[in-house]
Amino acid sequence: MSIRIGNGYDIHRLVEGRSLILGGLKISHSVGLLGHSDADVLTHAIMDAMLGALSLGDIGHYFPPSDLQWAGANSLLLLASVHQIIQEKGWQIGNIDSVIVAERPKLKPHIPQMREKLAETLMISSEQISVKATTNEQLGPVGREEGIAAYAVALLVRK
Repeated sequence: MSIRIGNGYDIHRLVEGRSLILGGLKISHSVGLLGHSDADVLTHAIMDAMLGALSLGDIGHYFPPSDLQWAGANSLLLLASVHQIIQEKGWQIGNIDSVIVAERPKLKPHIPQMREKLAETLMISSEQISVKATTNEQLGPVGREEGIAAYAVALLVRK
């Protein structure tokens, strides 16, 4: 098989006293995401999609929250590690499609920078990465602004 596809999902709680980081970009907001690392749900969903495409588990296997070395980790560095894993197995990224689900802040102005940061980390063109944003229409925990979620799909191609 010369192509593989994987999907990823992540959600983190919004809390005071934390930075909001999405796609490696620090976004000004009154609250941020709580997690063991920087809690970048977009980057985490992308990593899970990449790992899932090759049946390699999820990011918790590689960067467990029980391991203190990952406390506060920059998720772009973790993404680079996952990218290295897939490259060593003989695969490369065809494209990534993702969506962030958040009521606030408005993310559209930040999407081009997120795409650039992710593309730079993965050493691919920003045209290979789609980042979209939507709300949850005030439904569920995301709709009540208790958290932010992200979904991603990654297509991997054999080198």
